[in-house]
Amino acid sequence: MAKNIPIQSNGLILKAEEAKAYGASHHASYVNADPFPHIMIDNFLPDDLAETILSNFPDKPVDKEVNFNMGYAGQFKRQIPPAHCNEYNRNLFAFFNSEPMLQFLESTTGIEKLIPDPYFTGGGYHEISAGGLLGIHADFRVNKQLNLNRRINMLIYLNKNWQEEWGGRLELWDKSMTAVQKSVYPIFNRCVIFNTDQDSFHGHPDALACPENVTRKSIALYYYTASDKILEEIPGHDTMYQARPKDGAALKYETFTLRLDNYLADLMPPVMYRVMRRIKGKLFG
Repeated sequence: MAKNIPIQSNGLILKAEEAKAYGASHHASYVNADPFPHIMIDNFLPDDLAETILSNFPDKPVDKEVNFNMGYAGQFKRQIPPAHCNEYNRNLFAFFNSEPMLQFLESTTGIEKLIPDPYFTGGGYHEISAGGLLGIHADFRVNKQLNLNRRINMLIYLNKNWQEEWGGRLELWDKSMTAVQKSVYPIFNRCVIFNTDQDSFHGHPDALACPENVTRKSIALYYYTASDKILEEIPGHDTMYQARPKDGAALKYETFTLRLDNYLADLMPPVMYRVMRRIKGKLFG
């Protein structure tokens, strides 16, 4: 198995089957990790791709970026939305939301039917300056804009020559908040993926001691699933065809029979509905 995720840097191409296999090679480590499911992958991206991403990191303010100066809840933190970055970055983040990347994440985590966030709510590029921090926290779990359940964070660090004495470690804490279980330095091209459960406590709570001309840079990506109860809330209809008023009786009858399956699916128990469909198929083809 390749050391890097098998992305072709020229064109940002990742084949779904290769992505799935790469993720599967990390699945056991992910699900068995303490204090909650997670994995750290060094040299995650091909070297030339990681270098290109860093060279395109927005060093000047962009439209609608968010700056946090809220103390423990986020100090000297800059959050940069991809939609307002250059064309390369817009294409890059579209790639991180693509089907092959979802295949990689699903096979790594075992969480199926993942959905990316096209709005990158809370995500995008993150940058924290000297003295900055982000307190230990469990992330928001519902994307209220999309009514989706947040399931996974993926972080990719972009800090070359990061020194341990500067701090900035990502800390993963146990569920009872008694002790840190793992510390991860934000070194260049290191990826961290973890579940966002109600007790997935993490952060970097100590102020950065890096020089004034150095910042802690990362990409933050969040992935979701839809509610399993959606079919209880919204009928799972197939396409509902309707005849126009001017259409003849034959067409009106045809469209009614097309809709009838949907009505019966709502009203009948699943076993009876399946029997009815088999009988109908034998009678009418």
